[in-house]
Amino acid sequence: MLQVSYIEKHRDRVLNGLALRNVVQPELLIDKVVQLNIVRKVTQQKNDAVLADLKKLSGLIGQLMREGKKDEAEQMKLKTGKLKTQSQELTSNLKKTEKELLNILYTIPNIPHSKVPQGKGEKDNVVLQQVGDLPVLPKSAKPHWDLVRELGIIDFELGNKLTGAGFPVYKGKGAKLQRALINFFLDEAERAGYQEIQPPVLINEDSGYGTGQLPDKEGQMYHIEEEDFYLIPTAEVPITNLYRNTILDHKVLPIRHVGYTPCFRREAGSWGAHVRGLNRLHQFDKVEIVQVQTPDKSYQTLDEMSNYIQLLLKKLNLPYRVLLLCAGDLGFTSAITYDMEVYSGAQKKWLEVSSVSNFETYQANRLKLRYKTKSGSTELLHTLNGSALALPRIVAAILENNQSEKGIRVPDALLPYCGFEWID
Repeated sequence: MLQVSYIEKHRDRVLNGLALRNVVQPELLIDKVVQLNIVRKVTQQKNDAVLADLKKLSGLIGQLMREGKKDEAEQMKLKTGKLKTQSQELTSNLKKTEKELLNILYTIPNIPHSKVPQGKGEKDNVVLQQVGDLPVLPKSAKPHWDLVRELGIIDFELGNKLTGAGFPVYKGKGAKLQRALINFFLDEAERAGYQEIQPPVLINEDSGYGTGQLPDKEGQMYHIEEEDFYLIPTAEVPITNLYRNTILDHKVLPIRHVGYTPCFRREAGSWGAHVRGLNRLHQFDKVEIVQVQTPDKSYQTLDEMSNYIQLLLKKLNLPYRVLLLCAGDLGFTSAITYDMEVYSGAQKKWLEVSSVSNFETYQANRLKLRYKTKSGSTELLHTLNGSALALPRIVAAILENNQSEKGIRVPDALLPYCGFEWID
């Protein structure tokens, strides 16, 4: 979340940033934050003064008792009783004010970076580059949902029988292709200097608030009410939360982690042709890279992460393009995001397979994730993450773009992992 001190010092920039995000009447939110912070400060000052008086009186009572002046000491005790009651009331009011302030801060999204273009939605995103030739397929080319049924490698009907729509069953070479991609992505990340983490796929409420998934404004998370746990929408959440309430030494930075997990999203309101087959699922596999970096180096890190993800797509021989998301399409917690999309030959459309984002201090402020600088001061860190990569649409593009009369040719990079060259 945004720091109150930043909001107060950079009011105009915050208002402009929220307006770019199409937030309605942002000045009302900001005014409320400023007013509540004033109340918080005044209440804290009053309570500090009362506690100081209490401490002073306690010392006087001890002195009077030692001098044998018990009557005077008893009079002082009456005053301390009133001061304690006053402090309790002030403490209660302070907690209420802090909670109200925090709840409002939770509703304010991150401020877009100056590079982020204006725009209301995905149509206003900017294509920065396109790499690779689009596949030339025969007229008989089929979309992946027909291919997987004919080849018997992914079964959507069985998944619907077991659970419901959006939970496919992978079979035979389909399951092996999944495992091959996961291992390929993990090995590539390790070679690039990322430490592998295998986190839980269930998180508690504190973790959800820490990275900004809670409060869940879009209703995308699966909630287990009995234990008050949430199924993770991405490995970013548990991996970044490893450092919640932590002060790191500058010598250990940057932190570089990679993790594979299944991901769970309700995808409420999704419907239509764009969600067919593997295009949008409720459960899917993804390899995620996460970095924790100092503010002065985080944008260099963002470019490095973007280039790394693009390298994976090149190794899989998938044509792709890179988009800079506009302010209106930016994720709630992100300051800037690049999307990578692969071209799906049979569907003749671009499919998003990765987002790489810099959250600047937004998540770190929620997480209380800080570091000791070389000078000894304590400052908030920047957090970044990226999909490297999400499997379903990668699988869809591999199947569609590499189909022929003989079958589907497995990309060369995956041959050591698959153990077969063709899916037929």
